[in-house]
Amino acid sequence: MAYRVHILETDQAFDVQPDESVLDAAERAAVKLPHECTFGGCGTCRIKVEAGSVRYDEFPMALTPEEAAEGYALACQARPESDLHISVASSRQVFPEPQQLAATVHRIDAYTDDIVHLTLALPQGAPDYVPGQYMNVLLPDGETRSFSMASAPSSSLESGLLDFHIRRIPGGRYTDQWLGQARPGDAVKIEAPLGVFSYHEEDWRPLIMMATGTGIAPIKAILESLLDNEDCPPVSLYWGMRTEADLYLQDQIATWAGRLYEFNFVPVLSRPSAAWQGRRGYVQDAVLEDHADLSEYAIYLCGAPAMILDAKHRLAGQGASVDHLYADSFTFQHALAPAA
Repeated sequence: MAYRVHILETDQAFDVQPDESVLDAAERAAVKLPHECTFGGCGTCRIKVEAGSVRYDEFPMALTPEEAAEGYALACQARPESDLHISVASSRQVFPEPQQLAATVHRIDAYTDDIVHLTLALPQGAPDYVPGQYMNVLLPDGETRSFSMASAPSSSLESGLLDFHIRRIPGGRYTDQWLGQARPGDAVKIEAPLGVFSYHEEDWRPLIMMATGTGIAPIKAILESLLDNEDCPPVSLYWGMRTEADLYLQDQIATWAGRLYEFNFVPVLSRPSAAWQGRRGYVQDAVLEDHADLSEYAIYLCGAPAMILDAKHRLAGQGASVDHLYADSFTFQHALAPAA
């Protein structure tokens, strides 16, 4: 017996079989739902079940019990148990259609021993993108590697250059082997822009931005797009790294003071030297220590999946609204996700 799924925002409807995921059925019916990884790891396909119920063969990694209790589900893993009325997250953002582009390597610089600053030159006519989105590098055998744009579109498109922060994976086919041999002028086939991680201006809430590692890249793009913006809300940025030497953007971030409203930057180190005078431990611990009540904030999480899963659970326990939690599970999603 097929069940009927009704999308409240668009009034679209489609049928889904009991053993079929909501996302698979939507794609079969040519109904677009946001998605990326398709196996429950990134959370991009989060929907809200307003009426009806769903089940999972295995509870997905990118959904917390708190989110499920609020009626949220992941369309790529959810199987219907009845007819469904669902809501799909939306914002004021209009996401451009992705294109395949022939880019070239402009520069490759070392930020740290294991983090590379890659700059690609775009061809004329390249599409705009929304801060927080990413690109896919298309490899000859059809595999992809995905990396978030690390600068605001205004600066990137004016210069024709795109910035990326890439952590080298020892022995990794792309991040270690290819980048180790790449030279300026080398051709790179990419698909961009992709993803729906972005700033939600419509929330009208103070911002808490949390990043670990190179998860700072899409956060940087978002915050650079808000520089000198009179409508920018108060911003607190928490960046988790291991050691002082890993804080490769610290000087640049310091220049944002006075250009972002009530900007507060809190670097947090898990393995600092004895001389470190700043915060120690994990980035989510620092946020929880600084904010007894998180109910009024919009919170953006980007970085290690373990941090995001733990942070979602603990932030919700301290009053954070699951309706205003936005996450990009960086290393998990961007290493494995196919093009959406």
